[in-house]
Amino acid sequence: MGIVEILGVAGSLSLLAGWRLYLTILATGVAMHFGWLPLPEHLEALQVLANPWVLGVALVGTIAEFLADKIAWVDSIWDTIHSIIRPLGGALLALALVDSSDPAWQVIAFLLGGGGALLSHGAKATTRAVVNVSPEPYSNAVVSTGEDVATGGLLALAIAFPPLAIVIAILMAIAAVVVIIALRRLLRNIKATLKKALGDAPPAVSGELPPA
Repeated sequence: MGIVEILGVAGSLSLLAGWRLYLTILATGVAMHFGWLPLPEHLEALQVLANPWVLGVALVGTIAEFLADKIAWVDSIWDTIHSIIRPLGGALLALALVDSSDPAWQVIAFLLGGGGALLSHGAKATTRAVVNVSPEPYSNAVVSTGEDVATGGLLALAIAFPPLAIVIAILMAIAAVVVIIALRRLLRNIKATLKKALGDAPPAVSGELPPA
């Protein structure tokens, strides 16, 4: 892979780690184990992701995240806990894909990887905050399943076609920014509507008669 392809794969994996960190690690490790993701010589250290112990832990994490993400408010708690874990995981994934002999690229990859994972994590967490306000019980499972399918599909594309990875990374970053801005506005509107529905008038003083 060339430098553009490496940066594209690193960016894609980092952004997807903000959605599904454990699934991203698991899929990347499996791809390396079976030789679906060819690595240059200087990236051979990344083969640690194909270690059976690493795959086992990633599998357990994937199952736990899959289940937690389907339950209202439990998903938000899970997201809160992973507010540091996902960006750090995304940064380390990006760092591992860059030539270790070039400190400048390592710093850039670490910062961009962590920032990308934080960006997609923010979009995911904001989406769940909006979905959890919905009174019906199925929206969480529907949105979560959509994220599962999208993560798996984009991972497969990035791994199978590294030249497409840079396009995937750019589109995901743009989509995350748009989602965060739109959903934050929606949350503000929901809060304003709830305040208006509940009434902002101060409570009546004890003993005071209501107006006729």
